[in-house]
Amino acid sequence: MCKVGIPKEIKNNENRVGMTPSGVAELTRRGHQVFVQHTAGEGSGFSDADYEAVGASILPTIEDVYREADMIVKVKEPIAPEYPLVRRGQVVFTYFHFACEEELTHAMLKSGAICIAYETVEKSDHTLPLLIPMSEVAGRMATQNGAYYLQKTQGGKGKLMAGVPGVKPARVLVLGGGTVGEASARIAAGMGADVTITDVSLPRLKQLAAEMPANVHTLYSSEHNIRKELPTVDIVVGSVLIPGDAAPKLITKDMLRLMEPGTVLVDVAIDQGGCFETSHPTTHSEPVYTVDGIIHYAVANIPGAVPNTSTIALTNATLRYAIALADKGWQQACRDDEALARGVNMVDGQCTFEAVAKVWGLPYTPLKL
Repeated sequence: MCKVGIPKEIKNNENRVGMTPSGVAELTRRGHQVFVQHTAGEGSGFSDADYEAVGASILPTIEDVYREADMIVKVKEPIAPEYPLVRRGQVVFTYFHFACEEELTHAMLKSGAICIAYETVEKSDHTLPLLIPMSEVAGRMATQNGAYYLQKTQGGKGKLMAGVPGVKPARVLVLGGGTVGEASARIAAGMGADVTITDVSLPRLKQLAAEMPANVHTLYSSEHNIRKELPTVDIVVGSVLIPGDAAPKLITKDMLRLMEPGTVLVDVAIDQGGCFETSHPTTHSEPVYTVDGIIHYAVANIPGAVPNTSTIALTNATLRYAIALADKGWQQACRDDEALARGVNMVDGQCTFEAVAKVWGLPYTPLKL
């Protein structure tokens, strides 16, 4: 039997929860104990009674949950008040994004916990099954939010995405043709915008060209090509990803002068440090700021604004892995599943993910099961 803890998220405006009652039901049915913090699910539309009805125990405080649990399942990385609660040998299964959080990295190494990061669970075909559902949400919302801040009342150029007969639509540039970029481009196309999506993979560009609507154009990603696009774009969505590593800076500060004032930059890569040089993380309560007349939207937990959809989608993806970890223990579960093993970033105070070790100059210890 495993004791699984689901704490309430305490990051700014993070209303998601680590698992739905449906997911909890699967764990309790297998004989595991599940401890859910009081009101943890309310932001996503799930009451304490919903969790109790499927066999969970409700605990009053976050300290109680961390103390009781062998494994913590949550959405976002622990933040400073949680650092002292994480203990040696405890499994923490969540989004970590260590490559852009040095303080978190050192805190989790000090804790001695087994840190398994959703974003680095990677299948042999290089797909990221636990990142995909939130990437799909974030990509769709990136376009929605970009369109909102393009309005003059929000500081933008005052353009309508679709235009109207006799007036050209807005131009949207999507950097990166992965899950986020594809979702963002599809929504922008559906809103009637003129969309260009870039990538460095020619096979991926060929696939996108074949599958995308007619108002989506593909472009090979290079600094030269991006610079040529910037003077006429209205929204730029940054969606590049190097799994577990810091995002490359595709738009530098000097490139802001190429854009018209009121252009909107949406940096979905901000969880991994951001792909715009002038980006810094923002929150849902203060989502934007302006640099040289260019609006920056860089909320680090975009899907948190639609927590019901996001929590259900996330549990759909993470549950099979959470069940394996609870049923078998983390070592056997990782022996049986190479994708899950790639998600292990830290064990007993050692960094077992090479990209994170490289970013922060830490010793790298290959995972041994």
